[in-house]
Amino acid sequence: MNAPQSFRFELDAQGIGTVTLDRPESLNSLTFQVYRELTDVLRALRDEPKLRALIITGAGRGFCSGGSVHDIIGPLFAMSPAERLAFTRMTGELIGNLRNLDRPIIAAINGVAAGAGAVIALACDFRIASDQAKIAFLFVKVGLAGADMGAAWLLPQVVGLARATEILMLGDTLLANEALRIGLVNRVVAPEGVIPEARALAERLARGPRFALGMTKRMLTLEPALSLADALEAEAQAQQICMAHPDFRAAYEAFVEKREPNFE
Repeated sequence: MNAPQSFRFELDAQGIGTVTLDRPESLNSLTFQVYRELTDVLRALRDEPKLRALIITGAGRGFCSGGSVHDIIGPLFAMSPAERLAFTRMTGELIGNLRNLDRPIIAAINGVAAGAGAVIALACDFRIASDQAKIAFLFVKVGLAGADMGAAWLLPQVVGLARATEILMLGDTLLANEALRIGLVNRVVAPEGVIPEARALAERLARGPRFALGMTKRMLTLEPALSLADALEAEAQAQQICMAHPDFRAAYEAFVEKREPNFE
């Protein structure tokens, strides 16, 4: 995997990767380059055997303020419909790569998460927020559909259809404690605790059974489109596959021997 130029990426000895969006002067707004590189890095990480969990966060006071007004929104007016469609498809590809990466992903929301930044956080598996964080799906406030980058598919699954409709149609800002109350974030901590809390969760997940965690994520993404009968069949097949994996025997032997399992 080529090292990205528009943000920072690190992978440590414990298998925990960290993506740090690094444009703090604009609250880590996205440019075309950031979108492209982030999309490509997330795709490449599927083939990284050392990766066991991923943290996404932002430098400075913000997580991600969405598309840059000067570097994205302005140039969009000069594009043809085909060029704009290519761009919006790429933004969707980014979210698809987040969901298709079969490792747990934690959003460490250290500040503002707005527009595309809010959807990136939403597409992660866990969200740890600073008590000063603000989350806004503000697409309608700039004349765009609230259904952007998969938000209208993902958000109802997290907070329910009625609440998602309110959030996406009004575009209002959610403070951290309200986001926690409605289930949009998993935990709210003091600003200085966001990265340590995300790190502790990543370490716990990294010690877990990578194959089973990946299968769980795959099922969570797949099953909303299935009937109950099809979901039951999918889970039956997924579980028998997991039963053939060495981690299942490792957990059994650890239980018998009264020790912690060492997963593959």
